[in-house]
Amino acid sequence: MNETYAIIADGLHKQFGGRVAVHDVALRVPRGQIYGLIGPDGAGKTTTMRMLCGVLELGGGSATVAGFDLRHNREAVKERIGYMSQRFSLYPDLTVLENLTFFADLFEVPRAERARLVPYLLEFSDLTAFQQRPAGLLSGGMKQKLALACTLIHKPEVLFLDEPTTGVDPVARREFWRILYGLRKDGVTVLVSTPYMDEAARCQTVAFMSQGRVLVADEPRNLQQQLPEAVLELRAQPLEQARTIARAAAGVAAVQVFGTTLHILTDQPDAAEAALAASLAAGGIAVASLRRILPSVEDVFVSMTQHQGDAND
Repeated sequence: MNETYAIIADGLHKQFGGRVAVHDVALRVPRGQIYGLIGPDGAGKTTTMRMLCGVLELGGGSATVAGFDLRHNREAVKERIGYMSQRFSLYPDLTVLENLTFFADLFEVPRAERARLVPYLLEFSDLTAFQQRPAGLLSGGMKQKLALACTLIHKPEVLFLDEPTTGVDPVARREFWRILYGLRKDGVTVLVSTPYMDEAARCQTVAFMSQGRVLVADEPRNLQQQLPEAVLELRAQPLEQARTIARAAAGVAAVQVFGTTLHILTDQPDAAEAALAASLAAGGIAVASLRRILPSVEDVFVSMTQHQGDAND
């Protein structure tokens, strides 16, 4: 039993036919942390997670979860984890309470224990007032909270959440993360995958994945400090034309849209700012502000993937 790490993986590899989905992935997930697998669709997050859950056999490499070797004790691992897939199967005709009771039966939770856990999970997920409502009539965010409650009914040590907030509105996403912080305080280790870069900042550690590989893993604030480029924030109208001009400006490495602003990565911030200001003025763009800012986690990921693409060319 490793007291430091809930998940240890080395050299994870998986391919389907001739397509490599995961290549040489190594992870160290400390106990009691919320650890994020961050990356776009197709990065290898789901395949990595399914291998660590024992849903898929390891194609290569080794892994231990909750102290048990996945190659030799897969069933022991499954008893100690909770896994919420992208399409968690709730029963729409059953009520919230009936779904929880069903999963308690499925995991063979003793009746005395479930009598304590079910009310706790209902309150924990803010579903007490909706326990008699059919799951099919819940909002998207409430369905996700019910799915999480069902995943927690057997008190797992390690929780795997595969893009749990995809398609959920921003308010429900914040509420879901509030619940995850509560789990962390209770000592549960959470490995969560997400395509949303803003959620990376909510994790204690993040691993950036792209094309089946882990590019880097560290605390979000450390990653932000290690960004080799500077970031310029541009507020201008019309934004799309400003984006086209920014991409063509000298010294600009990448341009990303952030709501109503542009984030511009450059390793020559002073020269790029001057050149960009001149190009925008010549293009008739109305500039509200152009300034250097601290990088976001998404800026770091854009830079990482840019350098990976350059290395592969």
